[in-house]
This record gives sequence, C-alpha cells and structure tokens, in this order.
Amino acid sequence: MIQRFIELGEGYGDIFELCELARVNNNRIHRAFIFSSKKQEKEYYSIAIALNPINKANFFPIYICLEGIPKITPIPQRLSTFHETLKELKIVPVQMDIKHSANFVDKGLFYQYVIGILRLNHFIPPLQ
Repeated sequence: MIQRFIELGEGYGDIFELCELARVNNNRIHRAFIFSSKKQEKEYYSIAIALNPINKANFFPIYICLEGIPKITPIPQRLSTFHETLKELKIVPVQMDIKHSANFVDKGLFYQYVIGILRLNHFIPPLQ
C-alpha cells in the first residue's frame, strides 16, 4: 500500500478545502490528526486527515496543511474551523508532537519520518 502525504497550503482557503474534503469523504476517513511542532521556540500546528483507499486501490492518502497555524491563545480560527468540522463529523483527532519539517534536509524525509511514527503507533495501517 502506498501511503503518501498530499500537501495543501496553510491559508484559510486551504483549511476550508481540507474541511470540505473531510465532509465529502466522511465515510472514508481513517483518522484525523493535529500535529504540533516547534521551530526556534515558536510552536505551530499541522492538521491532516487520512483517507482509506477507494475500492481496491493501493493508495492511502493523507491530506495535510503543514505548519501554518501558530500555537497561540486564543485558539486560531483556522484550528477552530478544523475542530468544528471534526465535531460535526463525530471524529476525535489524534494529537501528537512531532519534529518540525525544518529539521530535515528534504520534505520527503520529513514525511517518511511522520509516516513511520504513525505506523509505529498503529494510527495508519502497516505496509502490505
């Protein structure tokens, strides 16, 4: 099974797109994620949804808005929008701390790192 991150942007439009993807694919959602990471003493959120493969396809997509939401008080509107969508869909997100993508030479290595963490914690299926 191919497990791949599909990166959306970090603006409001991208968050709304991710939320709409969740609504339209509600029956395919495997899990939702809220990742937090730190870069130069500032913390950021990434939000993502993992979708089960369609039919007999061997593709497990994970849509992500990467590190565009600062961790501040009060909760940023973009994160609140994601929370509201998940609540509407009755999905509890998995929240975890991960390394910031800036710690990696290449984004591909970063995504391999995250997929490894998700597999080890049984949040996404193992390779078959």
